[in-house]
Amino acid sequence: MSAKTNAKSGQRDFTKGSPVKLILAFYWPLLLTSMLQQVYNFVDTLIVGKGLGDNALAAVGNMGSIFFLIVGFSFGLANGFSVLVAQSYGAKDIEQLRHRLAATIVLGVILAISLSVMSVVFLPALLNFMQTDPLIIGDSLKYGYILFGGLSIGICYNIAGSILRAFGDSQTPLRAIIVSSIVNLFLDSLLILVLKTGVEGAAIATLVAQVISVLICINRLKAIPEIKMQREHFRNSIKVYLELLKNGLPMAFMNSITAVGCMVVQGFVNSYGVVYTAAYAACGKYNNLFMNPAATAGSAMTSYTSQNYGAGEYGRIKEGLKVCMGISVVSYILLGSLMVFFPAQLGGFLLSGKDQIDLVCQYLPRCGVMIIAVDVLFVVRATVQGMGKPMLPMISGILEMVLRTFTVSFFIGRIGFPATAYAEISAWVGALIVNVVALYLALYPLLYGKRKIVITRC
Repeated sequence: MSAKTNAKSGQRDFTKGSPVKLILAFYWPLLLTSMLQQVYNFVDTLIVGKGLGDNALAAVGNMGSIFFLIVGFSFGLANGFSVLVAQSYGAKDIEQLRHRLAATIVLGVILAISLSVMSVVFLPALLNFMQTDPLIIGDSLKYGYILFGGLSIGICYNIAGSILRAFGDSQTPLRAIIVSSIVNLFLDSLLILVLKTGVEGAAIATLVAQVISVLICINRLKAIPEIKMQREHFRNSIKVYLELLKNGLPMAFMNSITAVGCMVVQGFVNSYGVVYTAAYAACGKYNNLFMNPAATAGSAMTSYTSQNYGAGEYGRIKEGLKVCMGISVVSYILLGSLMVFFPAQLGGFLLSGKDQIDLVCQYLPRCGVMIIAVDVLFVVRATVQGMGKPMLPMISGILEMVLRTFTVSFFIGRIGFPATAYAEISAWVGALIVNVVALYLALYPLLYGKRKIVITRC
């Protein structure tokens, strides 16, 4: 199949052509997809906050770290699997690719059922662990039971989306998110503002939107000729499953370990009352929104790196790294400035209470100055993971948890709410240092390790 045909069908071969053009062509639809996800999550928060009040917003925001714990695990696993799929695609080893895809489907089904059951069973215990305020625990449970009961839908989307990205297709997820965002916002408005369903309406709207996204992605996957699988592709040896798990589990655990650190911070925040919880929920939404362009550059770098690593084109990885680093720097300049100079306006957009907005003003400028650390982290870590080297990134996740926990526990009683910002900053910087070392250890030998030393005798 020619590169031209691949491009027409939505696939993209990253092993040939200009790295700048290839990455940017892949990045912009991916960014629009991710931004639309953030926007409809943001508007969902806005509708909940303005339609149901700050306590309801606190209940939904309180679920964020738990949701990241569960869904982050599945997202990391799916990304780890897709790295190997992309490496097979880059190496043009179609049989290996089909076996890996079949094993991904089998493991995905097991994962979806297991995580959905466990998350529903342990949800009350997790909320108690986070010292959730009695004022919001009822709404948190209502929202969480619906969302986690339908967790299989979100996992299916994560796996389908990661496989499409492995093939260089960023157009299909964009189409899926456009349609599902419209549906989600319509249902949010109908269920919350008109039918007055409460936080349950927000959860139901999210699940329906995810179903639509999954259907669109699966329909596209069925049309890709390289993944026309037969029964024999599902008869995999234990070696294939172990390969996938060896790459996927460290990425999954990295996300979940990071989420545990976030849950600890959330627990300290919750112990100070619902005002702190609502403010922290708003700050989390802005962090996620303004990190998004750099995080998307990281996603693009994962797919780009995986294909070129599979093809043995190591020099192209270095070129792609420069492109995505440039994206991160531009993102920092533009969006970090908003956090530094307009915190009150941003806080007032989501929240009603003056005390909550004042707390947001203590958080956003501090994180805005240092958000460059996490912007660069996304790209560096994605490059390492794309080369199938997930262990040091996982260790960086452990470091993030330790730094978040230590910083918030030591400082929140001394300086108050700003400790939550310093907890984030310390985690970003620590993880960045570990991943820079990991990148050097993984990439430098590939680029320079085989150079011959020529000795000239006099």
